[in-house]
Amino acid sequence: MTVALPASATLAKPRLRIDLLKPAFVALAAVLAVLVVLPLAWLAWYSVADKNGNFTLGNFAALLNDATLRKPFVLAIGMALGVGVLSCAIATPLAWLVSRTDLPGRRAVRMLVLASFVTPPFLGAIAWELLAAPNSGMLNVAWRSLTGAEQYAPPLLNIYSFGGLVFAIACYTFPYVFTLVANGLDRVPSDLEDASSILGARPFTTLRKITLPLVLPAMLAGSLIAILQALTMFGSPAILALPAGFHVITTKIWSLFQFPPKPGLAAAAALPLLVITVLLLQGKTWILGRKGYTVLGGKSGEPRVLHLGAWMPVAWLFVLVVLALTVLLPYAALLKTALTKSGVAGWAGTGLTLHNFHFVFFEFSATRLAMSNTFLLGFATATIGTGIALLAAYMVSRAPVRGAWILGLLATAPVAIPGIVLGVGLFLTYSHPQLMLYGTLWILLVAFLTIEMPGGYQQMSAAFHGIHPELEEASRILGASRLQTLRLITAPLLRSSVIATWCFVFIGTIRELSATILLTTANTKLVSVIIYDLNESGDMGAISVLGIMLLVVSFFVVWLANRLPLLGGPRLPALR
Repeated sequence: MTVALPASATLAKPRLRIDLLKPAFVALAAVLAVLVVLPLAWLAWYSVADKNGNFTLGNFAALLNDATLRKPFVLAIGMALGVGVLSCAIATPLAWLVSRTDLPGRRAVRMLVLASFVTPPFLGAIAWELLAAPNSGMLNVAWRSLTGAEQYAPPLLNIYSFGGLVFAIACYTFPYVFTLVANGLDRVPSDLEDASSILGARPFTTLRKITLPLVLPAMLAGSLIAILQALTMFGSPAILALPAGFHVITTKIWSLFQFPPKPGLAAAAALPLLVITVLLLQGKTWILGRKGYTVLGGKSGEPRVLHLGAWMPVAWLFVLVVLALTVLLPYAALLKTALTKSGVAGWAGTGLTLHNFHFVFFEFSATRLAMSNTFLLGFATATIGTGIALLAAYMVSRAPVRGAWILGLLATAPVAIPGIVLGVGLFLTYSHPQLMLYGTLWILLVAFLTIEMPGGYQQMSAAFHGIHPELEEASRILGASRLQTLRLITAPLLRSSVIATWCFVFIGTIRELSATILLTTANTKLVSVIIYDLNESGDMGAISVLGIMLLVVSFFVVWLANRLPLLGGPRLPALR
């Protein structure tokens, strides 16, 4: 049988196709190397160089011999361990109540935990200043009012203490543990728990011997993440530890850049923090990859739900206390202070007013510049960072060129770099006349791209692994170029993931403080730095307004991320 071809088909000439993948791979590898390797190289050089550029180990000797440098390390490790234990103690029972019991309002509880997750930790620390400062804290003022104590009597709560710092940080790190444990509980097969009940075990015996061992790796991994977050955090310790009269390592590194600056000593102090971070991340990877408990079998039934019965009031009391301490009271304190004309965080208000909002948005000139810088950098970082993450994830998942795995290594490496360490490395790298970016928004863009790259890459990598390569191969067989395949096949399938990644990077950018505090100048201030500066001057009304603005923008972006995929046209069919 002979098939006649159209004239256009018989006369068509093969098109010249230029494969841009290799140049794109080289360019992307160079960009990631500049973002990650260059600042770390300068950091290492400054740690072993004296003022004349000669090799020396004097900076590391000073770390060992100077008690004022050793003590911040010890305090930081103790603080981080305390945060990890407290976060696990809060998150594990809360996750169990939400995932495995008949507690009413479980969806609302998850949403409020998400609110705690979105809240910048430094803003939470300021909120707890408003609540538990020894003299002016709302809770202490209320306590004195109820008991009739004098104004300067010993306070009920003192947030300016080591315990107060651990508590304030744990309020905004426990969602990491909650998320991992809740997901682990959702995946525990009900068959095992049913078998335990059939054999006569009581519900709490089943919980202790079956359920908890299966989610133990998630608990430990979440605790390590909380420890890591606390150890590398700058904002909360700077707000609560410095007034209490002690340093942790992040605030000590920052102080080494005050006059007279000691960049070599700061670099030497940053490297041990980097090593500890890498070890913690490796520990998390080992725990999540452990094979101590393995589930064998096919698809199991729905998770087993425990009826609380007489324990329902106790469970609700625990949930309300956790949510009140982490979300409800801090948000109420910020809102009350923002609407109080004097801006003083007392218990009895002096009348509601919008004076603070008018001052921040119309009278305080630094606000407009900071907001412009913040949202410009947020938009640029999210757009560029998502593009880089998309291309890197495509290269690694599809491996169109040899050595593509290197891109994945470079893209995920910054997760091991604490923000304050990256800030030191970027300051040392781009404060030279040959590479003078310090004092411009460009250095902040570089910092944010580096910090947010691991999260963006991991999200895009997971999205690519969810799309079978056969779809793209079929498109290529039918004559489409790689670019056409990406535009017509892959991009529509990745739409939701790209939007989610963009929003994730945007929120992370506008709340960043650890690296920003070392890299901003008077003309490049961001909202987070303005909040920190205003905290030092005690203008709590303006701080509350700016904090509420950050929260509103963050929640709006989260809502938009969940809403846009539903408005973008018909959904694509699920791939099996």
